[in-house]
Amino acid sequence: ALHASLQHEATHGHPFSGRRWNTAVAFLPLTLVVPYFRFRDTHLDHHRNSHLTDPYDDPESNFLDPERWARLPRAARGFLAINNTLAGRILVGPLIGTTMFLVSEIRNLRRDPRVVRGWLWHVPMLVPVLAWVIWTPMPLWAYCVSAYVGLSLLRIRTFLEHRAHAQSRARSVIIEDRGPLALLFLNNNLHVVHHMHPQVPWYRLPGLYRRDAARFSRLNDGYVYRSYGEVFRRYLFRRKDPVPHPLWRGRAG
Repeated sequence: ALHASLQHEATHGHPFSGRRWNTAVAFLPLTLVVPYFRFRDTHLDHHRNSHLTDPYDDPESNFLDPERWARLPRAARGFLAINNTLAGRILVGPLIGTTMFLVSEIRNLRRDPRVVRGWLWHVPMLVPVLAWVIWTPMPLWAYCVSAYVGLSLLRIRTFLEHRAHAQSRARSVIIEDRGPLALLFLNNNLHVVHHMHPQVPWYRLPGLYRRDAARFSRLNDGYVYRSYGEVFRRYLFRRKDPVPHPLWRGRAG
C-alpha cells in the first residue's frame, strides 16, 4: 500500500525533479496487476477535475451510468451494492476494481496505444518481482495474499475520496486524520487539497491545509470527516453512495 502511495507521488513529479528518477522508484509492479504506466496515464486523466465521478470520462469513478446499472443482473447489482460499504470495499473491492480495470484495458487495446505500451513494459517487469518472491522463503500464494491486502488498504482511502456533486470543487473529500493511515496514504486523505494543488508534495499538504482549512472546507461544501475512525463508524456496514450516479444526465452530444 505504501508503494502504491509512492507511485501516486511519482505520477505527480515527486520525490525527484526528474521524471526518469521518479519512474525508477515507482516502476516495479509490487501489486502485480496494474502496470505503472497505465496507472500514471489513467490517474492523470482522473485529474481533469471537471470530469470527476463521470461514469465514462473519470477512469477512477465508482459510479455507473443509471441505464447501465438498470441492465445489470440482480446478482451483479447486489455485489456492487455490497462494494459500496466500507467492509465490502475492503473485502471484495480489489477483486471488483481489478476486474473492471482489466475489462476496460481490453476494450481500449486497439483504440489507445498507451494501453499496449503500458503492458509491454509491465510484463517483463513482473519477472524480477516474481523471481525475488521465489528466491525468498515466502510462498508465492502468501505474496499474492499480501498484495491483495495492500490493495484492500488502499480501498479505505479511495472509498469516499469523491462524491457526486454539481460543483466539481466539492467532489473531493477532506479527512483530517493524522494517524498511521494518513502516513500510509502520504496525506492523500486531504484530497481536495491534492486536487487543487497536485504539484505539492505529500509532506506539505498538511501545512497547506492547516493554513486555510476553513477555505478548503467552504470550497468542497463541507465534505469533511474528522478521522478514518469516523469513516469506519459511519460506513463499515452501510452504503455511503448509490452505485448509479445520482446526478447523471447522460453524455453530452
